[in-house]
Amino acid sequence: MDDDTLAFTPAVDLAEMVRRKEVSPVEVTAAVLRRIERLNPRVNAFAHLAADRAMAAARRAEAALMRGGPIGRLLGVPATIKDLVITKDMPTQMGSHAFAGHQPSEDSPVVSRLEEAGAILLGTTTTSAFGWTGVSHSPLTGITHSPWKHGYNAGASSAGAGAAAAAGFGQLHQGSDGAGSIRMPSHFCGVFGLKPSFGRVPYYPVGSGDYTSHIGPMTRTVADAALMLEVMAGPHPLDHTTSEAGPADYLRRLDEGIRGKRIAWSPDLGHARVDPEVARLVATAAARFTELGATVEEAETPWAAEGPEMIRFFWAAHMTRYEPHLARWEARMDPGLVACIEAAQDYRVSEYQAMRDRKMAYIAAMQRWFEDWDLLLTPAVSVAAFPAERLMPEDWPQHDWDWLCWAEFSYPFNLSWNPAASVPCGFTAAGLPVGLQIVGRRFDDLGVLQAAAAFEAIAPWAGKRPPLE
Repeated sequence: MDDDTLAFTPAVDLAEMVRRKEVSPVEVTAAVLRRIERLNPRVNAFAHLAADRAMAAARRAEAALMRGGPIGRLLGVPATIKDLVITKDMPTQMGSHAFAGHQPSEDSPVVSRLEEAGAILLGTTTTSAFGWTGVSHSPLTGITHSPWKHGYNAGASSAGAGAAAAAGFGQLHQGSDGAGSIRMPSHFCGVFGLKPSFGRVPYYPVGSGDYTSHIGPMTRTVADAALMLEVMAGPHPLDHTTSEAGPADYLRRLDEGIRGKRIAWSPDLGHARVDPEVARLVATAAARFTELGATVEEAETPWAAEGPEMIRFFWAAHMTRYEPHLARWEARMDPGLVACIEAAQDYRVSEYQAMRDRKMAYIAAMQRWFEDWDLLLTPAVSVAAFPAERLMPEDWPQHDWDWLCWAEFSYPFNLSWNPAASVPCGFTAAGLPVGLQIVGRRFDDLGVLQAAAAFEAIAPWAGKRPPLE
């Protein structure tokens, strides 16, 4: 098999090929690294490429395979870690000069679980500074480019993971999502991304952003995401917020379908502006769920009206945890992040507590609403990719830090902890990907994966490759 074929072979198939000794972990890793060496200068998906470490791990995996003992489910499958998740053998720099070269002394649980399953870690993928923004650039690593159009936004803080998935830089990519940072780059890059239910995957160190950040998979196929989630999920003592339940049998049950499901469709959550071309592609995709035996109805989402005010308050409030870095690093920090921090400097504790009370009522209203619906469909993002040096599309109202107006569909389900995915659903006339968001009831990660797999079966996307050559 040539390098590009190996790089784009799904993880589910590749793991089976390795187990049957049809291809070796060393062969696979070398092929993917050669593709990265050739094409990553155009994409800039890696904060740290650990080529020597990856080849050493591949040789160990091959030796384990030849010994004939027990092997992990991901043996020989290339994977990446986002540069916000700590790794003891690779620097974790958080997209910031303040942490340039920072070397943690331990691995986050998801890193350990992927390696214990046999995955070959290629390196860490780029993130915006501290993951603060929906645009794919940071002062430390520069622009991460959409593989579909150089210079354009690859989306949010898991941009490197999304770009790497689309570009064929490995099969499995760990993302994290505090207000859309798995789903947004999946939308912009034309790949699949799942933000699982909060607590499904351990996140250590536990963040101080009021429990809104989730770890999940970003892949080219739904089956690969299901496999990766099975490996990463489950309780862990270092994350006291993790669910006691272990992962479901996501991969084996993926093809059960969604016949008989009641699906709500909301084109705008009652308040969001959406680019007309994006709106048309997503509406067409939502209507196709009737072909799968589900009932699809446009529904009002009255709980959503409170969202815009709340997220802007909380986003600025939670960014103040980076205020201590201003004294030394302000001149080398993202100016939008600095403006966001400064926007919350006069908040009072009583204001924060009152807004949290409103948030809890908002979440309760949403969960009551979901009693009548199995799934909710919305656009993943309001716009297709735009130039990555901009915080806002040129034809949208400008602001010094508020990028959230074109990303109103993501954060509600970070606040509420519901599982939500972005599935590719078409391309604009300019050839830029668009994603459809699928949201499930709390803890119904399996239902979201099944809906995504059913849609993938009638509208496959994994065979579409960006024009990098």
